[in-house]
Amino acid sequence: MDAISLLFTASVVAVGIYWFICVLGSAEQKGKSALHLSGGSISADKVGDKYNQYWSFFCRPKEIETVEKVPAFVDTFYNLVTDIYEWGWGQSFHFSPSLPGRSHHDATRAHEEFAVDLLGVSRGSCVLDAGCGVGGPMRAIAAHSGARVVGITINEYQVNRARLHNKKAGLDKQCEVVCGNFLQMPFDDSSFNGAYSIEATCHAPKLEEVYSEIYRVLKPGALYVSYEWVTTELYRAENPEHVEIVQGIERGDALPGLRSYDQIAETARKVGFEVVKEKDLAKPPAGPWWARLKMGRIAYWRNHIVVTFLSWLGIAPKGVVDVHEMLFKTADYLTRGGETGIFTPMHMILCRKPVDAN
Repeated sequence: MDAISLLFTASVVAVGIYWFICVLGSAEQKGKSALHLSGGSISADKVGDKYNQYWSFFCRPKEIETVEKVPAFVDTFYNLVTDIYEWGWGQSFHFSPSLPGRSHHDATRAHEEFAVDLLGVSRGSCVLDAGCGVGGPMRAIAAHSGARVVGITINEYQVNRARLHNKKAGLDKQCEVVCGNFLQMPFDDSSFNGAYSIEATCHAPKLEEVYSEIYRVLKPGALYVSYEWVTTELYRAENPEHVEIVQGIERGDALPGLRSYDQIAETARKVGFEVVKEKDLAKPPAGPWWARLKMGRIAYWRNHIVVTFLSWLGIAPKGVVDVHEMLFKTADYLTRGGETGIFTPMHMILCRKPVDAN
């Protein structure tokens, strides 16, 4: 092979690698690049250790019930997974019912806009996003409703990512992000016109505590809507397969324990809410929310090759490979949970703080 042919071949290979890593693997335009995968606020040399520490948490189940330990556990999880989620999934870390003839992006936005439509807030209202992640839902809801949205997340790295995205979207004046624990929020009583949580309160060790905080910061008469991760009426604790699926979901998603669907409204009423509506949005005629996971299997193997290659080059932290593999296994448990009908990530509850509440 002459020098020109060799140079041409090398150029083609270089372009192919660039396209494979930087273009093909990105879930959203202007999203996270594979070349910049990290462990969030964790230094690159500690990612592997933090992953092992995260996984060992499940070897001590008594600690999962300790409120003081759970926030740090969840914070570690989101340091480990945030970049991978953004790169492979997008800026909205949640599921949505599939819509015939519409893209995953469109289905996601419709699911988010439905939440704020339920709140009935007007333009200029102040709405709380309890567990905002990197702010995908926040930006969609702010743009759709005209409301001012204040999000809170326990993970400082996510705060920085959300603020960056808000600025890029031109919504930084309308969207505010606060680093904090939604079990102890730094907001005054009765300060919000509405509130929502999209697949976030599942991380709370006790649902009553986060619902109580949301109740506290809402104005009397204001509405709160939440999409909850729960086991359904089809779940059987005596069925080994069901138990395996649920435990797989818990371990791969930093959950102190999945709740049953019948505990949600009961908890809301216990803290003082009036329950306006309750519905599993995953049930027919909604399309299967797990379809996106099944369709993404090829993308996983492609992405896993990319992650492994970048880790081998020293560009990505070595522990990122283990985290990516964990998320793939978790996707299988989530799919099985959806197919068997024993799990739903979108048990919707709409609550109102009584008008005469103190």
